[in-house]
Amino acid sequence: MPTYEYACPKCGHAFELFQSMNDAPLKKCPKCHKLGVKRLVGGGAGLIFKGSGFYITDYKKKSGKPDGDAKPAVGGADKKPAAPAAAVPAAK
Repeated sequence: MPTYEYACPKCGHAFELFQSMNDAPLKKCPKCHKLGVKRLVGGGAGLIFKGSGFYITDYKKKSGKPDGDAKPAVGGADKKPAAPAAAVPAAK
């Protein structure tokens, strides 16, 4: 549930309220009890990951190791092609 910012134009009281997205905006100021409270547009807090290990265990590259569990190809493309066999003349 998000935290919304409100301001009362009549008494100047500014406050935050933790409420569901489905709840209607407030209309009455909790300080002066007059109607006319406005919900302010906030920048938001963004996404916050709490706890240990999210980045380290899932996405961080380990130094000195290739990404993932990729194994080199067998017979590899790094090797030079074999030298052609010497032609042996046929016996007569």
